[in-house]
Amino acid sequence: MVLKNVFRSTALGLQTWSVFSGARQSSIALPAFRQSKCSSFSNWTLTRNCKGDETLPNQPVRQYARPSRKKQEFPSQLQDLHPSMLKHEYASVPLAQSIDDVVKKLLTLEFANHSEKMRLKEEQLIAKVQRDENDRSSTEVKVAIMTARIRNIQEHLHKHPKDKANKRLMLMTIDSRKKKLKFLRRTRYDSFTKVCQELGITYTFPPEYYRRVTRRWLAKKAFCNKVFKEVQKQKAEQREKQRATEAKEKEPTSSTEPQGTAL
Repeated sequence: MVLKNVFRSTALGLQTWSVFSGARQSSIALPAFRQSKCSSFSNWTLTRNCKGDETLPNQPVRQYARPSRKKQEFPSQLQDLHPSMLKHEYASVPLAQSIDDVVKKLLTLEFANHSEKMRLKEEQLIAKVQRDENDRSSTEVKVAIMTARIRNIQEHLHKHPKDKANKRLMLMTIDSRKKKLKFLRRTRYDSFTKVCQELGITYTFPPEYYRRVTRRWLAKKAFCNKVFKEVQKQKAEQREKQRATEAKEKEPTSSTEPQGTAL
């Protein structure tokens, strides 16, 4: 039975092929097929899916490019360093001021690398907060050096935000600077205010709670505060009652006993 069905289908297919080929050769007009209502457009127009006699409009197929986000320019701390300034190693040498202009140009910041510029910037910040000319190990000097390094890493992370190692280093440096500022604020408050003003540091106090804020924790905190206020209110009422009773006991008796008459 299976072979008979196969032979019948092949015979029917050959018969239909012969009909179409004969019609093409004899140029006989075939009956026009029913034109569907479905229309196809390019990718920039509305596409439609045809299902029988219905037309199902879909969303337009457009392939727009994502707009490129322009990063905001991060202010560099090395902008105030003029290229004509001498490097830190040659700034204190008197001979560097009287040499030829070509040689002097080689000793300026125009041909200096980034580390040499950073060295000069650290010295500028140290000069603002150091106690005397020979001070190199005080808390103020260490805070100035850390501030220059933190700002340098911030500028680097603005260009390369996926650099996790430098981000970790920056956070560790910020924590150590917070500890030194906290110590300086506790011991020498005048120096603390001077350091924050000269270096442009905004000191923020640590939070009261380090735990993560959740709805359950907020509800529990509100309930505890409400209970505390009620307890304080009851204690205040008890104190007032106790004071009133003590005041009544201290009051002298108004009725005095009559003295006996002499016989």
